[in-house]
Amino acid sequence: MSYLKKRKQAFYYAIRGLKYFISDGAHAKIMLCTAALVLLLGVLFSLSYYEWLTILICTGLVLSLEALNSALEYLVDLASPKFHLLAQKAKDTAAGAVLIVSLISALIGLLIFAPKIISFYYEF
Repeated sequence: MSYLKKRKQAFYYAIRGLKYFISDGAHAKIMLCTAALVLLLGVLFSLSYYEWLTILICTGLVLSLEALNSALEYLVDLASPKFHLLAQKAKDTAAGAVLIVSLISALIGLLIFAPKIISFYYEF
């Protein structure tokens, strides 16, 4: 198979993975809606270049880590269909990683948006 065909196949698999991520994951839908809201707020408040950069990095990290968490859960469920303490620890630890990056991203979002929201509120 040629190099270009392999790359095309790789994109196909990645897009298929995104479809699984969105269709199978309730958390993915919530995070995508939250990301859309944050992006809309960014447009409404005319974020600076560095604010946009920070918001986009945080959004990408949260969504990517949630996708990796979903992939790990699929793999653990395949490898250990019955309950096993190590399987539970693996899944819980991955979910904890998503929680960490989500909380830090929320704090960053608060630091960026709170002054803008307060300023907007007091202009009225």
